[in-house]
Amino acid sequence: IDVSFNGLSGSIPSEMGKLTNLVEIVVSSNDLSGSVPSEVGKLTNLENLYVSWNGLSGSVPSEVGELTNLVEIFVSGNDLNGTIPDELYHL
Repeated sequence: IDVSFNGLSGSIPSEMGKLTNLVEIVVSSNDLSGSVPSEVGKLTNLENLYVSWNGLSGSVPSEVGELTNLVEIFVSGNDLNGTIPDELYHL
């Protein structure tokens, strides 16, 4: 799913975690706020997660480390804080 550059606002819905067949999420360059939902860790087929250039805050959830098929994650250009979850170093 690619909805980049659409001027979307609001938060990334936790219900996205129910879309277990997704292999790519691209929501870059919108006006999204809130945090990356922990439910993203349920997307076991996900290979690419692009959430760059929004207004996201909080930290990258440790559940992202459960995405064993993850190849790329781009989170730049947000207001994220904290450290990179240790779980990501084991993918």
